[in-house]
Amino acid sequence: MTSPSVEDRIEPDQDFGSRVELALAATSQLFNARNSPSYVAQVLQGVNAVATKVQRAAQPFTGVGHGEMAARVAAVDLSRPLPDTAAALEELDELYLRDAIYFHDARYAAHLNCPVVIPALLGEAVLSAVNSSMDTWDQSVGATMIERRLIDWAAERLGFGQGADGVFTSGGSQSNLQALLIARNHAVAKLRAESGGGRLPTLLERLRIFTSADSHFSIQKSASMLGLGFDAVVAVRTGADHRMDPTALAAALAEAHDAGLVPVAVVATAGTTDFGAVDPLAELAALARAYDSWLHVDAAYGGGLLVSNRYRHLLEGTRLADSVTVDFHKTFFQPVSSSAVLLRDGAMMRHVTYYADYLNPESAALAEIPNQVDKSIQTTRRFDALKLWLTLRIMGADAVGALFDEAIDLAGRVGSLLADDPDFELASKPHLSTLVFRYRPLAGGARLGEDASDVLNPAIRAAIFASGQAVVAGTTVAGRHYLKFTLLNAEATLGDIREIVELIRRTGEDLLADRAADRAADRAADKATGQAGAAA
Repeated sequence: MTSPSVEDRIEPDQDFGSRVELALAATSQLFNARNSPSYVAQVLQGVNAVATKVQRAAQPFTGVGHGEMAARVAAVDLSRPLPDTAAALEELDELYLRDAIYFHDARYAAHLNCPVVIPALLGEAVLSAVNSSMDTWDQSVGATMIERRLIDWAAERLGFGQGADGVFTSGGSQSNLQALLIARNHAVAKLRAESGGGRLPTLLERLRIFTSADSHFSIQKSASMLGLGFDAVVAVRTGADHRMDPTALAAALAEAHDAGLVPVAVVATAGTTDFGAVDPLAELAALARAYDSWLHVDAAYGGGLLVSNRYRHLLEGTRLADSVTVDFHKTFFQPVSSSAVLLRDGAMMRHVTYYADYLNPESAALAEIPNQVDKSIQTTRRFDALKLWLTLRIMGADAVGALFDEAIDLAGRVGSLLADDPDFELASKPHLSTLVFRYRPLAGGARLGEDASDVLNPAIRAAIFASGQAVVAGTTVAGRHYLKFTLLNAEATLGDIREIVELIRRTGEDLLADRAADRAADRAADKATGQAGAAA
């Protein structure tokens, strides 16, 4: 059967000539030397649109609902392009810019989203236009060397030696996955050497990963994707300070060992998502070594301490880890995405290396051609390292660290504010820049009940989000509902956060008053119904 000709594939209402004209017109949108003036003009329109929106935004969110936004987007006919860039940006304002969540606003205090630094935005503009792909040397010549230099810099900050290595990734979840993939393959290689072989599914049944009950959910997801299953992750209890308890870890490791299981990895957290707690790294490293286990440190949040001027000591012990995750798009103030996984022994990267003759043949590795795909679980990959490179070259590491230090200091002051307020309960003193608390006021000498508090606090969060005046997060502690601040804005003041606290208080008071009124109305209705029944 022969393939249809070009003419046969043309739609009936469009002749060959018009299709050629369309293709020629489309080339005017390709980025190249001829179209570079158009590139500058269009990008500047977009930059100006964003800058204007940021200047005029009066609060972090408009409060628009998901139903309304879905309807707006669904109404767009993607088969009919708009006449020009200005029209597209006008439409984008309605669909995105006007209702975006703006992390630079001091009243955004929800998740681990940071305001970003301008040098990184410059890097974003450069890397997206040049569009290097980081998989092979012949696609990313200078970019490869810049990324490798940054990996060496970060490894040195961690206390790793000359043999360290690493690679940039899309985020903490991918960095954790790659670290645990390497740990799994390393453990399997040892088991095969001891037993003389064995199929992977059979060997995986015995592997266990140990991490704290407060660790990131990506550890469980990674275990599942690696064929171990969710239940292969052993949750180790934490102390009152929300750090992993070394005594509990020792008992869990011993129990697994005695049952014939293999402790493939211990995952410590340097900056838990809720509490910012940093596990006792040196103690956990000693236990991991005792059981020949891989020690991975998830410092996606706490990695910014590497450039801190006042709190660097909180990361003592990372030099003892086998691998570390660092998210630059959290506490290095980089745009998403920018993360890295770093290995103390770079030779362990062999556990994720695969050679393909059409891309990265083994002969290239033997010739020491630096193909980054040799150590990445991604193939096509953006040059996200450029953002951090320009940040360090324009601002310097100390300046980045100063931004994180300010956020940590602010969290300490807010923690004192909440601890001294009788209407609030603070779940724990802050470790880094997060605070977990709840509104639980006194009424008639008695504090609001636990069950009522569990209903009230999520309602407060939802009401505030719907108002757009602020954005706060929520979580649970021991099954109870709490609110959470994540503070990463170095320009936010205690006064800014006090405004959010007062908004929470007012919203809580209003919700309690509304519910009291509803209950009174229900009682009145019940009484009236009863009286009517008696009269009948």
